Amino acid sequence: MEAKNFKKFEKTCQIMGWILFIVSALFFMASSLRSGDWIGFLGGSFFLVACFVFLIPYVFSDHSN
Repeated sequence: MEAKNFKKFEKTCQIMGWILFIVSALFFMASSLRSGDWIGFLGGSFFLVACFVFLIPYVFSDHSN
């Protein structure tokens, strides 16, 4: 596999991983709300925000590479 193709594949896998983390955080938050666990909901909210923060470099990266 060429280095350029591998980099693209690696970036795609990383983004898919973060999307799965976001979905997991949303389900955790929904479960916390359903059970009335506000501490769990707060923790899930912080985790969700952290996932979006980690995605910032992918969204605002230089696409010329």
